[in-house]
Amino acid sequence: MLYFYLILSAALLPILNNFFDIFRQSYSWWAVPLMFVGFFVGFIILHILLLVLAFVPVSLKSDREKGAKFYRFIVNISLPMVITLARVKINVTGMSPDDIPKDKRMLFICNHQFDFDPVILMSVFNKVEIGYIGKKDIIKDLNLIAKGMHKLYGLFIDRENDREAAKTIIEAIRIIKNDKASIGVFPEGYASASCEMLPFRNGVFKIALKTNAPIVVCAINNTRQIPKNMFRRKTEIDFKIADVVYPEQYEGMNTAELGAMLYEKMEKAYNEIRKPQD
Repeated sequence: MLYFYLILSAALLPILNNFFDIFRQSYSWWAVPLMFVGFFVGFIILHILLLVLAFVPVSLKSDREKGAKFYRFIVNISLPMVITLARVKINVTGMSPDDIPKDKRMLFICNHQFDFDPVILMSVFNKVEIGYIGKKDIIKDLNLIAKGMHKLYGLFIDRENDREAAKTIIEAIRIIKNDKASIGVFPEGYASASCEMLPFRNGVFKIALKTNAPIVVCAINNTRQIPKNMFRRKTEIDFKIADVVYPEQYEGMNTAELGAMLYEKMEKAYNEIRKPQD
């Protein structure tokens, strides 16, 4: 969208000149560039405003299916702009996103370093409809984000209440079985402050065991640097698509056994993308 707004801003200048003849004025050398920048910034602000206004009326109790394609569309066209404005560059290694199965709903798993991680995954897998499972606190602390998650088939989990957590897992299973969306989880449960991988909470793997969904194993590094670098320099994010684990590869396993296998795969991928200073 940023490139579109650049072109649109440039196109508005000759249109404006037809009415005010700004190109021939003595002040045009500074006024024209200033107007170009003003138009460009204005379009970005308008886009963000419209994005916010689209989600403000959403109720967390509303039907997810109503308007789901519209909300997915506006998020997808906004993601590249968000990535660019955050000065983030994503280096994808391992499998290509195009190698991910197109005809199946899947379980996406990744290590967790920072709240921006789901944005990175959505950007990498921008052709896949993914609903993420996030902590229940998002509803109170980031209500607008929670509304966006809700419309994208995201779910909220109470990690301190096993009964409520089980309900979330059951709902995620239903979403995959009903072919509504794939599910993305961060099986560590928490963002790692040290960036070292934390033990998995294996209960989330019931989603795969109950749906026979392929599991896409990913690893991410350096997202904790995004808020530190945002206004100073670009942040390079290393992202590896390590493997797709199919149902026949985990047939007969329980959640602990499956978690151990997936942890090994993710840890290996993570160690491969970590920089020496990490």
